[in-house]
Amino acid sequence: MSDSAAAKILLVEDDEVIRRSVAMALERYGYHVTVAADGLTGLELFREGACDLLLLDVMLPGLDGIGLCRRIRETSTAPILMMSARGHSLDVVAGLEVGADDYVVKPVDTAVLVARIRSLLRRATLSSPKQGEQTGRLVFGDLTIEPAALEVYRDDEKVAVTPTELRLLLEFAANPGVVLSRQTLLRDVWDYGWDGDSRVVDLCVQRLRKKIGADRVETVRGFGYKLRR
Repeated sequence: MSDSAAAKILLVEDDEVIRRSVAMALERYGYHVTVAADGLTGLELFREGACDLLLLDVMLPGLDGIGLCRRIRETSTAPILMMSARGHSLDVVAGLEVGADDYVVKPVDTAVLVARIRSLLRRATLSSPKQGEQTGRLVFGDLTIEPAALEVYRDDEKVAVTPTELRLLLEFAANPGVVLSRQTLLRDVWDYGWDGDSRVVDLCVQRLRKKIGADRVETVRGFGYKLRR
């Protein structure tokens, strides 16, 4: 799958007006959109066919967006973008904690939505390093990163990471021992050209720590994070 407007998106939203308007907006940009009105139907459609990205509402009947995201993460690292009603910050945190890559606030601004989708699709299609970039094996204690293969190992066991987690780890690995601010990570990993919600960084770091070791990424209070050599 390439970072193109031909990407397949699964939209799960119970509000018919929002579902129709978002689907129409994305289709105008050339995306192929499949829709579901509840979480269980969304899960069934996800299992039936491949999709390049999932766009999930938080509040869904039957199986809510948080539960749906958790179920998808059991078997897939596909990019997940959550949609949350304005002011529902706890829902946003819950979605990011269970594996969502990013979120947008409803009512959804089409330009912001498409920008976030394009960013997620680019992360999901990370290519091997270009000539002149780091290609050799990187070792940090029990953690091994193979940049050319885009693979991560801990104690010689392969670690399943999402595209966003991998992009974050590669950013740390390119700057070992260097403190990277949340704003820097939002710009370089999430492609935010403006100030974004730093919670997406904090919670992605939290998920990454669970996979590569809690001590591997150090918090520098008041500044950001760094990868320990």
